[in-house]
Amino acid sequence: MNENLFASFITPMVFGLPLVTLIVLFPSLLFPTSNRLVNNRLISLQQWMLQLVSKQMMSIHNTKGQTWALMLMSLILFIGSTNLLGLLPHSFTPTTQLSMNLGMAIPLWAGAVITGFRNKTKASLAHFLPQGTPTPLIPMLVIIETISLFIQPVALAVRLTANITAGHLLIHLIGGATLALMSINTTTALITFIILILLTVLEFAVAMIQAYVFTLLVSLYLHDNT
Repeated sequence: MNENLFASFITPMVFGLPLVTLIVLFPSLLFPTSNRLVNNRLISLQQWMLQLVSKQMMSIHNTKGQTWALMLMSLILFIGSTNLLGLLPHSFTPTTQLSMNLGMAIPLWAGAVITGFRNKTKASLAHFLPQGTPTPLIPMLVIIETISLFIQPVALAVRLTANITAGHLLIHLIGGATLALMSINTTTALITFIILILLTVLEFAVAMIQAYVFTLLVSLYLHDNT
């Protein structure tokens, strides 16, 4: 029980070298490309899910926005698989690191905003000043809208980091409590263990939902700028 709660969030090292790069590249091995005429069930399920998500996510975009389809599908696959792999025992979840999530959110947000300024300059600038704004409030509203624009990638990264980190901490705490209660009260330990199982199932759902929410928000930012 004296173990550091945040020990599982420390970047793993081997011979003084960080393993983050290998961990980040590992999920790509889980999605093989088949050259067969008839795919197996796993690849067929993978393709069906990708088509379902891409159809739902790309339906709101015009032709320019649909050019981002491959990037958005790669993003949701990477975040989802990384979150799920992080639920395995003695594993490391890169999406619990705010720096990594900012590294994903800022370039995607910046790309969407720059696309908007290139293709719809007047409409993008109009977002900074709502129509019908009283003249004395114009400077204040421009500052507020500018701040809200720059907060978008930070909110994306913090949301993903907070949700994944909170789930891992809860599992760690309830798991430790279950082990401690086994020698004190078996009935209470059994109830806690059932709660742990239900929480783990919930975390599987949260891992997928957070990947979808992150990608959907990037898609909505893109839609506003294309």
